[in-house]
Amino acid sequence: MQRSTHRRRLLARPTVVSLAAAVALTATSCAKSEDDASSATTSSGAAADAEQKVASPDPGGKTCTIDAYGAEKLDLKNATVGFSQSEKEANQFRIAETRSIRDEARRRGVKLLTANAQSQFSKQISDVQDLLAKGADLLVIAPLNSDGWDPVLKAAAAKKVPIVTIDRKINATACKDYVSFIGSDFVEQGRRAADQMIEATGGKGEVAILLGAAGNNVTTERTKGFKDRIAEQAPDLKVVFEQTGDFAREKGQQVTEQLIQSKPGIKGIYAENDEMGLGAVAALKGAGKKPGDVEIVTVDGTRNAVQGIVDGWISGVIESNPRFGPLAFQTLETFTQGEEVAQDIVIEDGAYDEANAQSDIGKAY
Repeated sequence: MQRSTHRRRLLARPTVVSLAAAVALTATSCAKSEDDASSATTSSGAAADAEQKVASPDPGGKTCTIDAYGAEKLDLKNATVGFSQSEKEANQFRIAETRSIRDEARRRGVKLLTANAQSQFSKQISDVQDLLAKGADLLVIAPLNSDGWDPVLKAAAAKKVPIVTIDRKINATACKDYVSFIGSDFVEQGRRAADQMIEATGGKGEVAILLGAAGNNVTTERTKGFKDRIAEQAPDLKVVFEQTGDFAREKGQQVTEQLIQSKPGIKGIYAENDEMGLGAVAALKGAGKKPGDVEIVTVDGTRNAVQGIVDGWISGVIESNPRFGPLAFQTLETFTQGEEVAQDIVIEDGAYDEANAQSDIGKAY
């Protein structure tokens, strides 16, 4: 495998606590794997390692209760949960995320209503309003954008329907407009991606950023973490190109084709999700590049991206685990029983590099 001589390493992971400890801050149980389809070809150990885990909560972190939120207690088993997916299920993250929610609802015997906004924000707003009209008692939302949620928040508040957001935040007030956010520390993901890029490039040269879609906290925070870490740790590594790839493989390929024309000496590409990174690989192959000519670091942890490490085209991948089902439903259950839940529930993410990609590919989705 043609690579840089700088050895990759699996970056340190934060301390992990049990699922219920993160939700109620009192119990000690862990989430059960729900992604049977993804883990069917892996060993039981790999499947267990692929479960979504939670980083240690801030001891002073804010919590929410159903009384403080102004809703009413209910039995989750008898409730109807509405799930709003934001994007077309054209990439493995969204496929795994939706499957996880469906599988956990089925496992618990909970009635689930679903809608997919097909990457259209106006449709997502109307989707959620429709879920409320159909009788959803609780909502799980994977937001497309962070702003513009006032119509939904007002409608949900009028019906006293609690909301949990996953994967992306909405710009609103926790324990007033929504109960909890469940997701990764996106700034930290950007920092860890920068660490991998620094190691891959030796901390010198010109690098590009394939930005995610505008208008959400994931893109903003993954960019901030990456650029801040580069400035702190590798001042000789210069970000000379930034353009959105909209989290899409085709757009990532198009942008990279433009990049290698305008910046033929580019040494590294930071793609803010795997799909754009895989598009970058396609563009490099089309331009006659060889594995390792341009170091690529991505975020997500899809099987195709991890295979890209094995094949030499990708230097490293920071995981962003999409298996939200067990944690989302456990949060709803704890909350609806009147117990405390954290307002921010931060997921622990792993990482892949040349040292562990082959052995750990079974954990990818």
